[in-house]
Amino acid sequence: MDSHKLAEQAAGVATGASQLSQQAQDLALSISQYAAPEAAGMPFFVVGLTVFVLACFVGYYVVWRVTPALHSPLMAVTNAISSVIIVGALIAAGPEDWNFSKLLGFLAVVLASVNIFGGFIVTHRMLQMFSKKKKQGA
Repeated sequence: MDSHKLAEQAAGVATGASQLSQQAQDLALSISQYAAPEAAGMPFFVVGLTVFVLACFVGYYVVWRVTPALHSPLMAVTNAISSVIIVGALIAAGPEDWNFSKLLGFLAVVLASVNIFGGFIVTHRMLQMFSKKKKQGA
């Protein structure tokens, strides 16, 4: 194979890659137009509120169907998720200037902290319920 044929093949591959890149950009642009809620005529708040309400229903029914034996592990997982939420909330509450993001970050830290400590209290109480009773006077 001589260098002239190799250069022609490389030029053909480069042209094909350029066309493929342009097609990918066009596809990304068309998808982003459909993915934006405003493009569908619905404001972002309505979409966000709908997702939140559906998540509440799904979460309620998932937790409601859990057997009592699995409540302690479920609380442990909830506490782990809340600890991740606290990390994100601390990042949101971190900016020096006082703005809406900082307020929501502070609120998220407070609510996730209540969730974590409440989960530990409930887990401790459930473990006490399963422990053997101590005899009086022994």
